[in-house]
Amino acid sequence: MIFQNDPYLLELRELLDSNEDRTLSPLATRSRAALRRHPEEKTGHRQSFSVDTDRILNSRAYTRYIDKTQVFYMIANDHITHRVLHVQLVSKIARTIGRFMGLNEDLIEAIALGHDIGHPPFGHDGEKLLSELCLEQGLPPFHHNVQSALYLDRIEREGRGWNLTLQTLDGILFHDGEVHCEELHPFRARDFARFDAALDQRADNLPIEQTMPMTLEGCLVRFCDTIGYIGRDIEDAIELNLIRREELPPECTEILGNTNGTMVYRLVVDLIKNGCSDDRIFFSPDIAATLGKLKKFNYERIYLNSVIKRGFDDIRNCYRTLFGSYLDDLHADRRRSVIFIEFLDRMDKYYLDANPPAAMVRDFIAGMTDDYFMAQAALAGCRVPVKQVGPLVD
Repeated sequence: MIFQNDPYLLELRELLDSNEDRTLSPLATRSRAALRRHPEEKTGHRQSFSVDTDRILNSRAYTRYIDKTQVFYMIANDHITHRVLHVQLVSKIARTIGRFMGLNEDLIEAIALGHDIGHPPFGHDGEKLLSELCLEQGLPPFHHNVQSALYLDRIEREGRGWNLTLQTLDGILFHDGEVHCEELHPFRARDFARFDAALDQRADNLPIEQTMPMTLEGCLVRFCDTIGYIGRDIEDAIELNLIRREELPPECTEILGNTNGTMVYRLVVDLIKNGCSDDRIFFSPDIAATLGKLKKFNYERIYLNSVIKRGFDDIRNCYRTLFGSYLDDLHADRRRSVIFIEFLDRMDKYYLDANPPAAMVRDFIAGMTDDYFMAQAALAGCRVPVKQVGPLVD
């Protein structure tokens, strides 16, 4: 039998850690630099960020990725992207670039696989609905990146969290791929105190520099979040007849191509060529400008298109009904409510003492898959929209 503290395994781990000084860029994050909120004894063969990846993969929240919307939430089509595929694509793209830059691939993988765990049912539209309800209850606005970090640090494992490294949690919190930037440079001065402060204030009103990840690995994942979705969402929209390939902006396709494959390739190559030797990761000016135009096209033609929002009014009502119902159940201490049975009954006393009822409802709903949300809404008497089968038509 091989035990966790087997000297041979520990020696192998030390060898891997030592090899990083020879194989990684001087600006890369070393596994030995990993910081945990609660120090742990070094055991086994796995390096610190590899342990983070395994913990994320084995989290309950990661399992629920399988039925989390990426963009198209009321369409039954097995060939469009769901959240679980998106994070895998981001991980693969970022690890490829990281290998050429000499960055820590284990840290890249952990951040990439965990970055969207906090997405509520129905993607960014659901995020907006949940944020409205949070504000009405005196909670901070809801941000999925914040919720991702909260889940892994304070909610998973009955409220004890996974004790992930600061570097992984930081990359997840500051991964915001929706914000368009030409370059990213790490804010290396962050520690757990600054991380907690940013988490508690929902990263609002921070100076731009302080919303940057603390590592180059985190900066890379933030860029690759965009690379992972920009062309893939276009392919999904074409699959659903929402747009046609020839409608893509010519000034964008001339530089990035007109397929997801060419877009990913050209964006990846640009980052690799630019490198990270001056402690930043950046797109060339023409590539950055073109990517910004393509994002604008996606927002106007895909993300804000009313055709893909059929059933949204019903979903809005479902959100409001479930939030109010669960809040009433908590105030009335209805122990047979699903929020107790499926969530609170297994939570640690620390979580129960640290969170007001509205925050508990937020955390429960945010963790739901789309189908589970719909099933609970139907049980609550809500009119539940039916997913459309086949291509989208006006």
